[in-house]
Amino acid sequence: MTVAIVGAAECDLGLTGLSVLGLQTQAVTRALADAGLSLRDVDGIATTGVARFSATSLAEHLGLQPSWTDSTFAGGSAFEMFVARAAQAIEAGQCHTVVISFASNQRSARSRSLGGAYEAHTPEAQLEQPYGPLYPASHYAMAAGQYLHKYAATREDLAEVAVAAREWALLNPAAYRHGAGPLTVDDVLSAPMISTPLTAADCCLVTDGGGAVVLTSLERARDLPRPPITVLGYGESTTNSSMSTVDDLTVTGAVASGAAAFGRAGLTPADVDVAQVYDSFTITVLLTLEALGFCGPGEAPGVVRDRVLPLNTSGGGLSYCHPGQLGILLLVEAVRQLRGECGARQVPGAEVALAHGTGGILSTHATVLLGVDR
Repeated sequence: MTVAIVGAAECDLGLTGLSVLGLQTQAVTRALADAGLSLRDVDGIATTGVARFSATSLAEHLGLQPSWTDSTFAGGSAFEMFVARAAQAIEAGQCHTVVISFASNQRSARSRSLGGAYEAHTPEAQLEQPYGPLYPASHYAMAAGQYLHKYAATREDLAEVAVAAREWALLNPAAYRHGAGPLTVDDVLSAPMISTPLTAADCCLVTDGGGAVVLTSLERARDLPRPPITVLGYGESTTNSSMSTVDDLTVTGAVASGAAAFGRAGLTPADVDVAQVYDSFTITVLLTLEALGFCGPGEAPGVVRDRVLPLNTSGGGLSYCHPGQLGILLLVEAVRQLRGECGARQVPGAEVALAHGTGGILSTHATVLLGVDR
């Protein structure tokens, strides 16, 4: 059985003043309306970031008693993981209509508290926490430093990622930085240093926001109002909790997750028309492009600089929205691109899209390939 995404939507973004459940309700009901469905059709929920038992809390809030749920907490990659789990559950007949959702009010709440405390026995507590690293900025900065040294890359190479993201955000009225004007390499380099070599402009936004997607069988999807977007392939990899256990910070689990997704889909990176790649920091994009096979080691700066691949067409976490976990919004933008709904930022003729989530400190990785219904 082929599974398809039939609805996709954002909740309010930016500085909303709303609660997490209020934003979640917006995301879910808007995505269902987009699909031509209602809450009574939903028998599966996948979400995280609501409470200790996130799916249970959201189901109760929406008045649902689903036959399938998932609330795996894996950071920004969780939502690409949820696509795989939901597709498998629908194929197995465990449920028929799944909503995957996320929302955060971290900017309104003035908090970035989305994770747990260090456990005393872990490598992080013993080998990293005593030095007071900024979590997660200092860890990504370490990866960036190794990348610059290993490949003789420059801070300008990192900055180009943020510049490219802003170019797309200027075409997206929903983007947080839509009205901020162009960003230059010099702007990125001269921004306040957060953790060497990453400045504030190398780091993602802190915003409220979120979104939702709705999945069902392709057979059923063809009777719904929106063009169905098929799930072609998926893969995931979990590699590390701490940085001190990683042999090479420039090689990530996206190598394995991407290979699995492309293998299931019977596709290669050359088949991808548009990519939505987690950009928590500028270095995340360079590492991920190389790991997914879009270019060789050390070659990602050229891919970004020459605008070889339509990448993070919403403006990404750097200029569009970053509510603490961006993965759901990567899926929303991928769906919209394949439907041809993106207006000034639309990639002409897009038929295959990739969404790749990264969680933690390059800890979890999940890749999803989506395609138009041929």
